[in-house]
Amino acid sequence: MVEKSCLERIKSVTVMLAGFALGGSLLVAQSAPSLSNPPYLNPALPVEQRVEDLISRMTLEEKASQLVNQARAIPRLQVPAYDWWSESLHGVAVNGTTEFPEPVGLASTFDAAGIHDMAIAISTEARIKHAQAVRAGHSDIFEGLDFWAPNINIFRDPRWGRGQETYGEDPFLTARLGIAFVTGMQGDDPRYYRTIATPKHYAVHSGPETTRHTADVTVSKHDAVDTYLPAFRATVTEGKAGSVMCAYNSINGQPACANEFLLVDQLRGKWGFSLGHKLETGHGQ
Repeated sequence: MVEKSCLERIKSVTVMLAGFALGGSLLVAQSAPSLSNPPYLNPALPVEQRVEDLISRMTLEEKASQLVNQARAIPRLQVPAYDWWSESLHGVAVNGTTEFPEPVGLASTFDAAGIHDMAIAISTEARIKHAQAVRAGHSDIFEGLDFWAPNINIFRDPRWGRGQETYGEDPFLTARLGIAFVTGMQGDDPRYYRTIATPKHYAVHSGPETTRHTADVTVSKHDAVDTYLPAFRATVTEGKAGSVMCAYNSINGQPACANEFLLVDQLRGKWGFSLGHKLETGHGQ
């Protein structure tokens, strides 16, 4: 990321969403014995103040330990371990949950309201699975409340191999279905998310899959803004997505995860994605 304060922001929001905005363990932790009452354990204070206080107490090593999907526990600060990696493109990707049709099939329904209801069902089952994991005393992959979905890439190249994960080739339809999915997953509680949705892969990511870590995709600004970005813009500005996963490839000479046009000009500058959101630098799927 090119913005000077961005790394610190990512650290801050990572901690905030893992322990607070998801209704998670920092709120539980405040009942534990403590020699003081630090601001970050006070749920009455603003989120930003709590985050800044917690970050100020973390060592560099502790901060670094939060920048992977298996975020490490920090016992001295009562911060529990948390695994960010969960999947739910068409149902929670664990045993014992409802699996719906692949997204490309869902898109053929043109039924945004139905997809919204589906996402409510998915996120409700996700909450149950998370509660079961917490009760069992662990936080492993696919047991968290952050879901790396929906996949709202525009499906142009059949060689990709992941087109079935998307809503197809139309930017407008993809945007409307993406909003329906995100809002269904996250819920409408004024304080707590039910889960966090993560539109991916931001942006211009459509294969071939074997080149995703090495490809440098050249795309005109017109094509980017007119075709590849509308669904991401809509899910952030209208759907209020709490997280975004960047693409694995480069775009116009810069890695997607450090791309000035995508992350600074568009996501932060024009769309207002800020401390209230989380940027998920894609690991895994």
